[in-house]
Amino acid sequence: MRKIFITGTAGFIGFHLAQLLLKEGFRVHGYDGMTDYYDVRLKQRRTQMLLQNDAFAFTEGMLEDHERLDETIDAFAPDVIVHLAAQAGVRYSLENPRAYIDSNVVGTFNVMEAARRLKVDHLLMASTSSVYGANEEMPYKEAHKADTQLTIYAATKKANESMAHSYAHLHDIPTTMFRFFTVYGPWGRPDMAYFKFANAILDDRPIDIYNNGDMYRDFTYVEDLVRGIRLLIDAVPERPAGRDDIVEGDSLSPVAPYRVVNIGNSDKVRLLDFIDAIEECLGKKAIRNYMPMQMGDVPATWADANLLQRLTGYKPQTDFKDGIARFVTWFKDYYGK
Repeated sequence: MRKIFITGTAGFIGFHLAQLLLKEGFRVHGYDGMTDYYDVRLKQRRTQMLLQNDAFAFTEGMLEDHERLDETIDAFAPDVIVHLAAQAGVRYSLENPRAYIDSNVVGTFNVMEAARRLKVDHLLMASTSSVYGANEEMPYKEAHKADTQLTIYAATKKANESMAHSYAHLHDIPTTMFRFFTVYGPWGRPDMAYFKFANAILDDRPIDIYNNGDMYRDFTYVEDLVRGIRLLIDAVPERPAGRDDIVEGDSLSPVAPYRVVNIGNSDKVRLLDFIDAIEECLGKKAIRNYMPMQMGDVPATWADANLLQRLTGYKPQTDFKDGIARFVTWFKDYYGK
C-alpha cells in the first residue's frame, strides 16, 4: 500500500485530496497547524471525518516547527509528499505579510528538506494562478513569464517554485508544482468570496463586488482539482537528456526533473454570472455593493490546462452552475440555514 504524506489535510483542498486517496486505497498521514485564520471548528470537523478511516493518521503541527515535521515524516516514511499547507488568502497578505514568509517560505523549505532526506519518489507542491501577476496574456500557459507578482502571497508561491526547481536540480527530487485557479466547492474556506456571498445573502447583508463586477475567474470545482492532483502523482517528471527531449508545450525543466502544471477549468466566467448562480440556488437576491478594484487583485484569470490533459488524460469540466448548486446544498446543511 503506497503511503502519501499530505500537509494541510485540515484545509479545504487537503481534506478533499485525502478523501480521494483513502477511497483509492492509499495510506495517508496528514499534517496541519489548525491555525485560526478561519473557523477552527471547520478544520476540526474535516479532520474528524478523515480519522474515521483506519488508513488515515493525523499530526497537528506547524510547518515552521521543523523538528516536529521531520519526526512525523520520518516515522511515516512516505513514498510521496503532497505539500498543500500554506498561509492562504490574497487579501490577508496585505495585513499580515510575515505569516506568509514564515509558513510559505520557511515552512516549504522544511518540507523540501524532508523530501531530500527521505529521497521520496515524487514531491508535489501547490502554487497558485496568482504567480502570473500582471501578465495579461490569456489563457495563462505554464511557459508564460511570471515575474510580476502583485502580492506577498503570490511572491511567496513564486519563491516556492524557484526553491523547488533548485532542489530538483541539485538533489534529483522529481517535483511537480501545480498552479490552482479559484477553487470552490463544499467544505470550502469561509474567507473565499463565494462562501462570503452565500453567507451574507442569507443574512440580508450586502456583498462587496470589486471592480464594479468587471471580474473574470477560471472557477475550478474542488473535486476536479483533486482528481487532477491524484493523476499527477503518477506523472513523475524525469530529468531530460537535453532541451531537444522536451515536447513543445511541456514545462519540464531542461536541467531538472521538475515541472509546473496548471489545474483549472479552462473557462473564463464573469463574476456577476457566478453571483447570479448563487442567488438562483439560494432563491434570494443579493444586496450588491459595487466597489473599485482592490489592491493586489487582478481583473481576470484563465487557465490553459492542455498540459494537465496531455500528462493525465484528464480535463476538469464541472460547470460552475452545477458546482455552485453542490456547494449551496452543503452550505445550507452544514450551517442549518
